[in-house]
Amino acid sequence: MTREHTSPEQELHFRRATALNMGGEARLQARRDAGVLNARERLEGLLDPQSFSEIGMLAHSARPEDRDSTPADGKITGFGRIDSRRVAVVSNDMTVKGASSSWINARKIAYMKECATRNGMPLIFLGESSGQRMQDAMGAGSMAGGGQDAQQYCRRRETPWVSAVLGPCFGSASWYSCLADFTVMRKGAMLAVSSPKVTSVAIGESSDTEELGGWRMHAEITGLADMVVNNDQEALSAIRRFLGYLPSHSNELPPELPCTPEDRPDSSGPERIVPAERSKTYDMRKLLATLVDRASLFPLKDRFGRSVVTALARLEGASIGIVASNPLFKGGALDADACRKATGFIALCDSFNIPLVFLVDTPGFLVGIEGEKRSAPAHIMNMIHAVQLCSVPKLSVIVRKSFGQAYLNFGGGRNSDQSAAWCMADVSFVDPGVAVSVVHGVTRESDPERYERLHAEFAKDTSAFALAGAMGTHEVIAPGETRRFLVEALAAQRRGFNNGIGRHEMRTWPTYF
Repeated sequence: MTREHTSPEQELHFRRATALNMGGEARLQARRDAGVLNARERLEGLLDPQSFSEIGMLAHSARPEDRDSTPADGKITGFGRIDSRRVAVVSNDMTVKGASSSWINARKIAYMKECATRNGMPLIFLGESSGQRMQDAMGAGSMAGGGQDAQQYCRRRETPWVSAVLGPCFGSASWYSCLADFTVMRKGAMLAVSSPKVTSVAIGESSDTEELGGWRMHAEITGLADMVVNNDQEALSAIRRFLGYLPSHSNELPPELPCTPEDRPDSSGPERIVPAERSKTYDMRKLLATLVDRASLFPLKDRFGRSVVTALARLEGASIGIVASNPLFKGGALDADACRKATGFIALCDSFNIPLVFLVDTPGFLVGIEGEKRSAPAHIMNMIHAVQLCSVPKLSVIVRKSFGQAYLNFGGGRNSDQSAAWCMADVSFVDPGVAVSVVHGVTRESDPERYERLHAEFAKDTSAFALAGAMGTHEVIAPGETRRFLVEALAAQRRGFNNGIGRHEMRTWPTYF
């Protein structure tokens, strides 16, 4: 590969220029024409200016015939900064053999993972890959050489992992997306085990890219995508914002930002959002926006398990995690997907020392045949298991109602460190109307007078005042006092021991289950 009659410095210049040219001008121009950033442009858009330091720039394929055509071996790796904090990054270069996986670029990724873990840096994967480079992988000898890193796909959440699905993501590009704490997906991208062509040849099943692994599939059905964006730039911005809520590693607290009077919402906001009539719905996300610092609400998996909201936000500049039922969808009743969504989010917050806030307005869990088919009881238990394992400060506010087992799953009883209930809230085993129908077989339509009398009996002692009287909640508050309660409770419950670092008992909980 060395040019004749050149000095070592000239050779170095040539090889660097070759790496920077990636797969060649024609392929780079094709991406520009398609309105898609290349691997190096993505790094420029993600990292602080002039902060990228490349690792493995001169790596190439181990196969002699491919050495001159595989600059950086299709994976650009290195260190940089986001808002002045160090990060490690892997950017897949589709212009070089489709960013396919090989033994050499696998070593590059392994090195980045080791460094990120050892030095306490978030690890970012900018994903786009055709999958395994088959020429490198065929044969028993090649298979035997794989998996040399026994911990390759083991997450202990020492540092945050982030993945962007920015094109076709097959093989390891999909594996790392599923292991990430935050996965953002661009519309038009694809995430699957194998490409439609491989799937068709292997099992005779034809499909298009959207059907096999498009953004709607993963945002609305599987829940693998935490956020969907329109273009590369939006994806890079989302990564920067997500990491702003998290610490660089699990043994430090999340960064705090200044909070000015302009950052604080209007205290009268909650009363304008929530209808007094329990039968009327509202969007919990609008209520949350009136409680947290302005423009700080960052929802995750917003299109999946929609009867619960999971979001990062800031309260007086400090990072918090929010798990809130949303009456706008299914009346706020939790189904299997909502429980899975909440459980994964709780694991994230517990792993990275982010206090949890539960906002509760739920009739309980969604019952029925479909839920049982989807193992609803197991997901309900997984969620309460997560709540009880979680060692970060946990606050709970009941807005209008909290019924049944969901009361415990949302931090009721001893499952939160400090709790409050709005003065109009109700808490019981089930809604009094349901109890009348189940116990006495009476409905408002069948016997209005008897129904109202029985309803009044079942509604006794379900109020927020009754709950406070039994010391089932620590405060009864007016809606406009909610932010004040959260700020003061968070200050009171900050862990003074161990510098606020939790036990991290959920650090190995699967990112998806």
